[in-house]
Amino acid sequence: MSTLSLEVTSEESIKEAKNAVEKLTGGRLDILVNNAKTNRGRNCTFPALDVPLTEARATFETNLFGPIALTQSLIPLLIASRGLILNIGSVAAVTPYVFGSVYNASKAALHAWSSTLRLELEPFDVRVLVVVTGGVKSRIARTERRLPEGSLYMDIEEDFLRRVVHSQNGAMDTDVYAKGVVAEVLRGNATRKWLWRGAKSSHVWWVSQWIGGWVFDRIMPGMFGLTKLRGIVRARGGR
Repeated sequence: MSTLSLEVTSEESIKEAKNAVEKLTGGRLDILVNNAKTNRGRNCTFPALDVPLTEARATFETNLFGPIALTQSLIPLLIASRGLILNIGSVAAVTPYVFGSVYNASKAALHAWSSTLRLELEPFDVRVLVVVTGGVKSRIARTERRLPEGSLYMDIEEDFLRRVVHSQNGAMDTDVYAKGVVAEVLRGNATRKWLWRGAKSSHVWWVSQWIGGWVFDRIMPGMFGLTKLRGIVRARGGR
């Protein structure tokens, strides 16, 4: 096994990695997994009105533009082997996961890009599969977050802080998640477009497919203090 260092937000790093892979494999690549993270496992958990634009841009650079750049660079190798592009998405792309608007949007964009990419690569026999990932143990919640001074959500800061680490509550072990994904990929189901794995991913799939997204609109405000905040605002005379 050979390992390579790669920074997906660096064109030079991507170029170096592509050259190294090409040399190792003789110009072929069977599977590309787009699952980039920062070295600290950065999240982007903020109220939509409080998120710093630097954080928002960095999140999209890692979660969307990185996979685009890496795929563009490695596509000749994937075409040569009629390979598979495995994009790691998230249930956050299909739910209004409160205080995660930018992260949610970056994953939703990855899902949409993947759906179009899949059609565009069909003539070349390159598959695209999205893993809609639920809770998996990781370092994503390690970054500490506080509400900025003057935030409209200061009255429910405790709920916000609980939300920052929420994805790790009851999360699936990383090795269990990885083994499940690998097993499904090795089955070689050429017609499969979406794979749901991780804690609560099957629940999200079931609700979104058979009931409707309105369920999440009902549940999320109560889970993370927004229903409480509405009461506080109204008690102060707000509308």
